[in-house]
Amino acid sequence: MLPLTSTTPQRIPATPLAGSGIVPGDELPLREVIAHADAIKALTMQFPDGTSAAMASLREFTPYQPLYQRNADGTLTNRKTGERLAPNFATGFYETPSGAQVSPGFRVNVGIGNYVRMFTDQKFRGPFLRVFLWTVVFAGLSVVLTAGLGMLLAEILGWEGLRFAGVYRVLLFLPYAVPGFISILVFKGLFNHNFGEINLILDAVLGIRPNWSGNAILARVMIVIVNTWLGYPYFMLLCMGFQKSIPHDLYEASALAGAGPLTNFFQITWPLIRKPLTPLLVSSFAFNFNNFVLIYLLTAGRPDFLDTIVPAGETDILVSYTYRIAFQDSGQNFGLAAAISTLIFVMVAILSVINLRLTKANVETRR
Repeated sequence: MLPLTSTTPQRIPATPLAGSGIVPGDELPLREVIAHADAIKALTMQFPDGTSAAMASLREFTPYQPLYQRNADGTLTNRKTGERLAPNFATGFYETPSGAQVSPGFRVNVGIGNYVRMFTDQKFRGPFLRVFLWTVVFAGLSVVLTAGLGMLLAEILGWEGLRFAGVYRVLLFLPYAVPGFISILVFKGLFNHNFGEINLILDAVLGIRPNWSGNAILARVMIVIVNTWLGYPYFMLLCMGFQKSIPHDLYEASALAGAGPLTNFFQITWPLIRKPLTPLLVSSFAFNFNNFVLIYLLTAGRPDFLDTIVPAGETDILVSYTYRIAFQDSGQNFGLAAAISTLIFVMVAILSVINLRLTKANVETRR
């Protein structure tokens, strides 16, 4: 008798019923089988010929045996085909005689190999450098456009003669109030090649239907436009707050001297808001450097490069490129993705140090 009380895996030797002296009893009621299902699943029946059987359903055990047999020299033999697989300790995979890799692999110590691959292996270095360059350009353009548009709108809304300024402030703040992922998905529909409202308007006015998602340049332009829409309210609010801290007497003296709006901005406003704004510009650059949600929801990094074997696209930034290497490449490049993530961490850490130093310098200047 075997008590069904333990869920610890057990191997039970099977013996032929004939000559064993065991008289089979009645079947266990299904309710009892279900109640002891975990204990039954833990049992493995070992037959005299070396095969095993495990629970396949509530009423039967099914024979099984490992597909591969380990040999004394470390190779594996396929029991079904007789093919021998040899371990490759450089790649971490067993390989067939023809060189084909068999998944899953095994762990190997690569040291700094993944960091070396980023810069020496052409199939990774090529897309990595292109993605890195676009990441820097994207983050830089995003900071310039969002900050520039935010400052412009703050200057316009700060004009005392502007009527309904409060209404305009509320309307211009709305993009910041709506959750970012919702705005991104809305813009994805607006830029749809066939049914998007933007293409419908362009087709009616100019007779053109740009392929925003299929063309590399247009896809990047689309990303910058959407990110500018999402980011300008932040800088608009900051600049409006900074302007309130500027003494109004300076603008009155400037008006008496006959200065215009541009002179006021470049001679009074910008010099006084530049220092407190600089750390926030650096922070915005660091944020856009890792703006995964925008890329993933809007383009998913596409259109893809046609001359690479790794998953990488024209609109990928480093963080989305890392994601695709780790989770969209059969899971074979987790190590490389981890190395790229470490590099991204170092870059963002450097930006954080710069930001902290700029903030400290501003505090000391105020003192």
